[in-house]
Order: sequence, then structure tokens, then C-alpha cells
Amino acid sequence: METNTYSIWRAPVFQHVDSYSHFRVSWNPRSIGSPCRPLKLRLRRSSQIFALNSTSTSEGNRSSAAESGETESLGSVSPIYVPTPSNRELRTPHSGYHFDGSPRQFFEGWYFKVSIPEQKQSFCFMYSVENPAFQKKLGTFEELQYGPRFTGVGAQILGADDKYICQFSEESTNFWGCRHELMLGHTFVGRKDLRPPNKEVPPEEFNRRVIEGFQVTPLWHQGFIRDDGRSNYVDTVKTARWEYSTRPIYGWGNVGSKQKSTAGWLAAFPVFEPHWQICMAGGLSTGWIEWDGERYEFENAPSYSEKNWGGGFPRKWFWVQCNAFEGADGEVSLTAAGGLRKIPGLTEVFENAALVGVHYDGIFYEFVPWNGVVSWEINQWGYWYISAENESHMVELVATTKDPGTTLRAPTTEAGLAPACKDNCSGALKLQIWKRTFNGSKGKMILDVTSNMAAVEVGGGPWFNTWKGKTAAPELVRLALQVPVDEDAIFGLAPFFKPPGL
Repeated sequence: METNTYSIWRAPVFQHVDSYSHFRVSWNPRSIGSPCRPLKLRLRRSSQIFALNSTSTSEGNRSSAAESGETESLGSVSPIYVPTPSNRELRTPHSGYHFDGSPRQFFEGWYFKVSIPEQKQSFCFMYSVENPAFQKKLGTFEELQYGPRFTGVGAQILGADDKYICQFSEESTNFWGCRHELMLGHTFVGRKDLRPPNKEVPPEEFNRRVIEGFQVTPLWHQGFIRDDGRSNYVDTVKTARWEYSTRPIYGWGNVGSKQKSTAGWLAAFPVFEPHWQICMAGGLSTGWIEWDGERYEFENAPSYSEKNWGGGFPRKWFWVQCNAFEGADGEVSLTAAGGLRKIPGLTEVFENAALVGVHYDGIFYEFVPWNGVVSWEINQWGYWYISAENESHMVELVATTKDPGTTLRAPTTEAGLAPACKDNCSGALKLQIWKRTFNGSKGKMILDVTSNMAAVEVGGGPWFNTWKGKTAAPELVRLALQVPVDEDAIFGLAPFFKPPGL
């Protein structure tokens, strides 16, 4: 086995932390490691994938070890598991699983990304569950009663060198999600003599009970999946295995403050679907990923997570996300997105919705329709320009890519988990923020950074030409969303009525 090892000194994550009275971050140093340690990346090349299916006759000893949970130590990076604490810091609203048990059309999807700047590689993990009220494919009578529905659980990864893997099951019997916390998992293939997990379990127990599947929490992520051969239109890998821990740095709001709902307090109700929540705008992850015969080990790698839920995806959408920047003093995270979504009602009426959120130096710069205006110009592929302003600041970002992009799947009402969007994780990005002057023009520059690792996406359609748009909430909605509603406090008085997911 040939091994290449890279050791790169990374500047401290936060400089002069004590000088910022508002900047308070706590973590368990045992679980993740000091943020001021050097970031070490080791890329281990091997001729064989470590984890094999139990039915394989070759490498039988390794197969048995994989089934029994005895993982083989192939590197020096060993992430330490810590159970998810209750009332954790930086928890955002809508971290939990929103399924309410009803047979209505419903999906929920989760997205987790780890970036390795020193190798210019990213790994994007995507999980989805569709119509979980029906744990198996609908029968004829059920289709007559409820209409056609697509069911199942999907796991996708867009990984190094833009390669891809997807495993899907039409059954969701072995899927589980925590009602009020960002914890979920699924067993595609389990040990015949052991019951699949239905909650967060220690890594050793997961490896002992799950042959193919995943579990993820705000602090821990592990799994093993096998490509099911449905993606012959992209460059795929056969298997992927991963295990890493995460220390959240940014949720969705100022550090040290109560975190926000990405779409405001109205997201607690099944209107203006689909809903969207950034669960962790920025974090630092430590662990390893085995991908296409190579083992990537990383410490304090920038990471991110978000989710969607509701009746279906927007008609079309765009998205830009990055938390691996050059030219910044400290951690920076950007998320910008927009979509054409259906307005509740019987008619086919759609509206533009968009936002830009930037975290920098512990401060959250929020640009949303209810506090300002968001404008954009997005090509069918290759160019994203977004600008926005609120009462105090202005932001502009430009992202481009010459890469053709990789087609990914999304839960659709028309075809289930189907090719619906195109992504790339090596976009060139320029991000700038200014204070506004008294006359509304650009004043002092707050942030001016660039990246060559922006994640960019367009989805849905049709995309006949460049999409130019602007969004500002109707006055009634704008005023309603500006009311400081504390959902936790309200439902804390009547927890029985607290909706799932919140």
C-alpha cells in the first residue's frame, strides 16, 4: 500500500478570541481537538476498498470484521464519539424530523458537506425519505385511495473528483429520525440476527448491527453504502465508508444568541412549502472518508449542514454555499439560495423566494425578503450573481464554474428520487459586504474574500434562459415575520402542541 501524507499548518481558527466579548464558543476538546492545532490531511491510496459485503468470498476476513463491527485501523486520525447532549448550544429551530404521521404528500431531505481545502476536494452527503407514512411501495388499493406516491430512503454522496454514489430502497421501515433534534439514520442491510438501530447508538454498536447504512447527529457522522447501479450517466464509485466528528461553530444566527429559523417563524406551519433550514452554517470536522480506493483523513475541516421538508421541491431553484475562503481573518460561511415555489391554494400561482446569509467574526449578516431586497441573475449553468441589502448592510457575490457539473437526485412528486439538479464544488467565488451609508450607498467594506471551493447548484426547471429576479415579501408577510415570535417559549407552555421537527 502506497501512502502519501500531507501536514499543513493552518492559522488559528479564531484570533484574539478574548478580545471579542460577544464571541463565546464552547466545545469538548476531547471529542474534536483544539481549533488551534495544525490541520493535518493524509491521503492514503490503496488498491482495495476496505469494507466489503458479507457475501464476498474474497477478502473474507475483512468482510467478517466489517459485519462484526471490528473496524481496521488504517490511519492515525481517530475521531472520538460523544453522544448528542440535550439543549446543546447553537441548535437551530427545525433541527428535528418533521414527519407528522399523516398520509399527506411529504418528503424530508438532509445535506452535510465536508471540504478539504488543501486538496481542493469536497464530500457532500445527501439523505432523503419520501412519504414515510407508507413504509413500503404502495399497493393497488392504496394508490386508489391516496393517489400515486413514491416511497423510500435514499443516500447519495458527491465526493472527490466529482465522482458519485447512490443507494436507494423503496422501503423506509429501517429509517429513523429524532422528533426535535438533528439525528437520523437508516439501515439498508443489517445483521440478520440483530435488530437495526432506531436511535443514535455508539459507533461500535452501529458497526456491529449495520452492514450498509448510516447515522448522523450534530456531532457525529458514520456509514457505509454501496452503489446500486442506477447512475450510469455519471462517474460512480462502488462503495464509500466514513466516520467523523464535528464541532459546530455557527448555527443560523449570532454566536452566543438564540438561533433563528431560516425562513422565519412561519416555517412552523405547513405553508409556503418546501421549507428550508440551515442547521450548521459552519463547523470543523475530524475523521476519515474511504472513497474509490483512497482514504482521506482530516482534522478541523470546514463543514456544513442544512435540510428541506414539505410536499415537494420548488419548481426551480439555485444555491451557492461556501465556508472555505481565502483572505479572511477567521471563519466565514456563506449560504445563498432562491427558488420558484407554489403559493398555497388551488391555483397554480408561484412566487420568487430568496435569501443570503453570511457568518463572519461571530456575527450573522442576514438578507431576507422581510428585512430588505434580494436580487439575482443566474445562468442555466456556470454563472451566479446575487446581491441583497437590508437596513444596515449590502452584499454582493459572484460565482462561476467551467466544470460541466454533476447531475444529482432530489425527491420529486413526479418521479420520486430522480435526477433534478446539477452541482459542482469547485466554483470560483467573490463575496463582499459593506455597511450602508446614511443615503443608502456602499460605505465601509466589512468583508472581501474569495474562494475556489464554492458549492454551486441549479435545479428544477425549465431553464430556457438566464433567470433574473428580485424578491421582497408582501407587506403583511414582512410585518408578520418581523414580529419576534419565540416558538420554543410558546410551545414550551403547551409541549403537546409542539409540531414535529421544531
